[in-house]
Amino acid sequence: MWELCAKALAQNGLITAFALVGLITLVAEYLSKRLTGGRIHASAIAISIGLVFAYVGGHVTGGSKGLADVATLGGIGLMGSAMLRDFSIVATAFEVDPRQLRRAGWLGLSALLLGVLVPFTVGVVTARLFGYTDPAVLTTIGAGAVTYIVGPVTGAALGVSSDIMALSVSIGLLKALIVMIGTPMAARALRLNTPRAALVFGGLAGTVSGVTAGLAATDRRLVPYGALVATFHTGVGCLLCPSVLFLTVQAFTRP
Repeated sequence: MWELCAKALAQNGLITAFALVGLITLVAEYLSKRLTGGRIHASAIAISIGLVFAYVGGHVTGGSKGLADVATLGGIGLMGSAMLRDFSIVATAFEVDPRQLRRAGWLGLSALLLGVLVPFTVGVVTARLFGYTDPAVLTTIGAGAVTYIVGPVTGAALGVSSDIMALSVSIGLLKALIVMIGTPMAARALRLNTPRAALVFGGLAGTVSGVTAGLAATDRRLVPYGALVATFHTGVGCLLCPSVLFLTVQAFTRP
């Protein structure tokens, strides 16, 4: 009976993946409401559960793709692909009011640039303090501090090792979790209650998943605005980090 069920789940991998993620989301929603009163958004809890499952899956199978290495759950690899990720990000833009977007003006653009340059600089300086000296490695770690997407994109472009790219992803995930949990707590102090404020916040914070979940826990109406600029933030990071910022790091670290 179990073999028949396992075969059915494996043959319908994408459906199985959606069902599993849906179950994890339900559990995360329950824990968020019961244990934290909604202060910690369910997305942060769901990501934490996913990271634990990914570690267990990779450890049990000896693979490198987490739960996707388990034959029955191979559809998770497709569900977590760049295609569906980018589709989800783009879909958030459909609720944006263009009039509110234009109101951000130069303030939004400045926030976008600062949101890339500040975490990148912090990441590079921290990596240097921990003994890293190679410009490509320093740039990749700094890019990971921008977002967990920019890190591996930069690392692949610069040809660094997989362990450095994994480190950049983990830094980005930590940043995303901090933004998810911290946004509703700091929303009142930041006056995060208007579309314009959400646009600026999305540019400064940068991480799409962190901004989306954090704003959802604060005011769901602000999510499209913050997520839209955060998406641009990722694009700007992917353009600047492996090019202009890498050359800058290389110039400063040249003996």
